[in-house]
Amino acid sequence: MKVTYDAETDTMTITLREARIKESDEVRPGVIADFGYDGGIVRFEILNASRLVGNAREMQFAVGE
Repeated sequence: MKVTYDAETDTMTITLREARIKESDEVRPGVIADFGYDGGIVRFEILNASRLVGNAREMQFAVGE
């Protein structure tokens, strides 16, 4: 998994896996899900991320047991 933030476009991208994108759908206002050819989610794009994410330049990562 990879998370990137582009300050110029104020977009956060959360990539779950590397795969070609077949289609995209805005699942909620400002949240775009990209789907692969197998129908599974490949990544999410969050528009206007600085308004939705507490600190778009900082990330905490936790792994549950």
